[in-house]
Amino acid sequence: MSNTDRGYRFDGGRIGFLLAHGLGGTPTEMRYLALGLSKAGYTVSVPQLAGHGGTEDDIRKSTWQDWYGTLDRELTQLKSECDLVFVCGLSGGAILSLNLAADRGSDVAGVMLLAPTFRLDGWSIPWYARYFDLVLTKSFANLIPFVEREPYGIKDHRLRHMVAEALANQDTDGEAGLYCTPGGTILELRWLTDVVKRKLPGIKLPIMIMHPRFDDRASLNNTAYLQRHLGGLVETVVLDDCYHIVTIDRQRDIVLERVKRFASYELAARGVGADPTPQSLPAPRRADEAAEGGSSNIAAA
Repeated sequence: MSNTDRGYRFDGGRIGFLLAHGLGGTPTEMRYLALGLSKAGYTVSVPQLAGHGGTEDDIRKSTWQDWYGTLDRELTQLKSECDLVFVCGLSGGAILSLNLAADRGSDVAGVMLLAPTFRLDGWSIPWYARYFDLVLTKSFANLIPFVEREPYGIKDHRLRHMVAEALANQDTDGEAGLYCTPGGTILELRWLTDVVKRKLPGIKLPIMIMHPRFDDRASLNNTAYLQRHLGGLVETVVLDDCYHIVTIDRQRDIVLERVKRFASYELAARGVGADPTPQSLPAPRRADEAAEGGSSNIAAA
């Protein structure tokens, strides 16, 4: 697998979106959502989290603070270009988004959480994984691999087959993320969630949660926990025909439309108005080309 930065962005209007992919995944997970938001006229940034896009050893050496630093820096960049910025995260990226909202609430217009994952407690998670809670050190945790398994967070059979093939061929492109996530990375996620849980009552920003009813990785208990502990209003959408990776599975169109609707409502509440005027889709810029003003084409998922 090449250690390639697959982050990208679409330049648009003065309203921005910062999208955070999942733990062990890649920005490809957010492509459909990013394209749809860009087509609506938003400026969209999808950075690759630190330690991702390479080998197991790369992510093993990274910490949750490294992942968070990626989003923190990108938010600063977006705020220099946009009047308002929404943050949207998938799975572990949703937890990072919550931490960003807690630390930099004045810079965030609203937060969208997609299948937020405090605990890996979905129906496809092996029963013995619960004993991982007893692991307290990263060196020991790294002896316990978390291998991707059916259904790979995907309910749609055609897409699931494509994901399985991509994982099997990850040495050639790495677009699908890691086939095996080190246990130390899962432990870092636990440490992150411990920090975020203490901050939840102080997060009073507008928040929307979308969570699959039959999530194979993270049950609805994760969203129920957020509903009980967040300090502000929470809008919740329960999806009924997809699994964990909601941004590419069967109901990705619903996810896109609800994200746009939520943003439109919050903009109207601030007196900003509706969505920015739709425009023709610009060519995305990869993160490593943005500084040089280059561009590259990324096909839609």
